[in-house]
Amino acid sequence: MTPTLLSSPLQSFTDFRFRNAFQKYFGGIDTFYAPYIRLNGKFDIKPAYQLDIAHKNNRTLEVIPQIMTGKVEEFLFVTKYIRDLGYTELNWNLGCPYPMVINKGMGSGLICEPEKIDHILDRVHSETDVVVSMKMRMGYENAQEILHSFPILNKYPLKNIAIHARIGKQLYKGGVDLDSFEECLNHTDHKIYYNGDITTVAGYREMTERFPMIDHWMMGRGLIADPFLPQMIKDDTTEYPEDRIDIFRKFHDTLSYEFEQKLKGEKHVIMKMLSYWEYFANSFTNPTKIVKSIKKTKTLDDYHDAVITVLEKEQELQ
Repeated sequence: MTPTLLSSPLQSFTDFRFRNAFQKYFGGIDTFYAPYIRLNGKFDIKPAYQLDIAHKNNRTLEVIPQIMTGKVEEFLFVTKYIRDLGYTELNWNLGCPYPMVINKGMGSGLICEPEKIDHILDRVHSETDVVVSMKMRMGYENAQEILHSFPILNKYPLKNIAIHARIGKQLYKGGVDLDSFEECLNHTDHKIYYNGDITTVAGYREMTERFPMIDHWMMGRGLIADPFLPQMIKDDTTEYPEDRIDIFRKFHDTLSYEFEQKLKGEKHVIMKMLSYWEYFANSFTNPTKIVKSIKKTKTLDDYHDAVITVLEKEQELQ
């Protein structure tokens, strides 16, 4: 059975520029989740969020907006905004692990507050017609927190619950906790998507053997590190296309051009692309050396020369 593959939202990485370039050159992703909308107490949608989910910027993609909040009024406000745009589903982020989010009662820090989750879901389901889906970790302090939330979540017609098989305190350190993820499957009748450390075709195959009941798989950092991976999973192959470097070059140049148009100053463009290379490099030979070579660049001309050198060397090694 062909798997359904989903792009996990990564703030500052998987915006519409990345999504469109990715879809054009690689494919394999069925649905993209947009990075979260966060209001910070102001009932106003920032221009960057507006651009990211505007239909004109997502014409070839299936995109689901996401919200980060612990306040029902903010949830209702964003629901109205995305419904006015024609979106029917809103994903609620209870997965973000970063302290600046946790300390404000959002992300994975909210999982231990089932009463607040209940209040928000009750208002949203009784006052709107939006379809709600969830993106969660298994807790912040421990993996039992999500189990205490399931009796609340089971009350509502959620489309699905995507679970990242870590707790918030881990950030992205340490391995995924597959035993605790498996325990989640026994506590809910909701559709569960798996998320966490799908970085190779072999690793994906191992996951499907352990969890044959899962047919939706969410990919985040692994997708950025190796953009060929989703389609290779779909094709059930470990072989890269023969023109791998040419495809990546076109993708990279498209993405770089988009940020050159958006950002002011060569330094900002280089820093933006460096953040991607910290992932991209992992699917190349000698990633540490590659990142160092990118960091040394001072101008865009230097940057593009460094990228050409990286790709030429990788081509020679194929």
